[in-house]
Amino acid sequence: MRLNPFGGTRRTQQADAVVTGAGSGIGRAFALELGRRGGRVICSDIDPDRARETVELVAAAGGKAFDAVCDVSRVNEVAALADTAEQWFGKTADIVVNNAGIGRGGMVVGDAPLGEWHQVLDINLWGVIHGCHVFAPRMRAAGRGALVNVASAAAFGSAPRMAAYNVSKAGVLALSETLAAELAGTGVGVTVLCPTAVKTNILEGVSIGDEAMERWGDRLLRWTGRPPASIARTTLDAVDRNQLYVVPQVEAKLIWQSKRLLPEPYARATGLLERLVR
Repeated sequence: MRLNPFGGTRRTQQADAVVTGAGSGIGRAFALELGRRGGRVICSDIDPDRARETVELVAAAGGKAFDAVCDVSRVNEVAALADTAEQWFGKTADIVVNNAGIGRGGMVVGDAPLGEWHQVLDINLWGVIHGCHVFAPRMRAAGRGALVNVASAAAFGSAPRMAAYNVSKAGVLALSETLAAELAGTGVGVTVLCPTAVKTNILEGVSIGDEAMERWGDRLLRWTGRPPASIARTTLDAVDRNQLYVVPQVEAKLIWQSKRLLPEPYARATGLLERLVR
């Protein structure tokens, strides 16, 4: 890793990194950007074909990459991923991007099947818990590194009909904040990403089951969606600054501030707005 002219190290330059959910979207963008910064990247995904595609793209961009299959909802597979990383890198990973996730929504609490809750939490929350549980002790022992946890503005936005997704991302945010406190002074940094709309395929093959939500989701993506490459660059630059929170879009910042300044009016207004647009 290169020295940071502002003090400390530029963690994201020539870093040995592991990215989960690297087969598409934000995960693929992280892998490509890390490769462009001279790093070696293990591109992990549950889909082996997509992981290999990302490796080929990283190589075409001049980086070095290795593909690995991992279901982040299974801690034994995450532990095996960490072992693979150490074997390939010859040391503990410098950066771990806990990105793998799925999108769900469309039903109110009580109507959404419990199976959907379990699926969303198993991947979006437990996947990040597993990543931190496995990699954080290794980084702490090495006295260096950075964990990047991909949450969402849903973590604090609490939009109706998105309960399972909201809860999973709120858990990632709380985990990241707790871990940042626990790792303070150890040489290991924590960064949590909380975007709004990003132009990815997170809902590919998923039916929200609610025409109004799908219509507004499409509009939000068109109007405010940022490309994943931009999100990855912004986040990795924040990692170099040892920044905990990355809230990259203007609307995400407005939600963040509104929720903290006027929490009760915010909750009521969000519910009323959701009813008006349906």
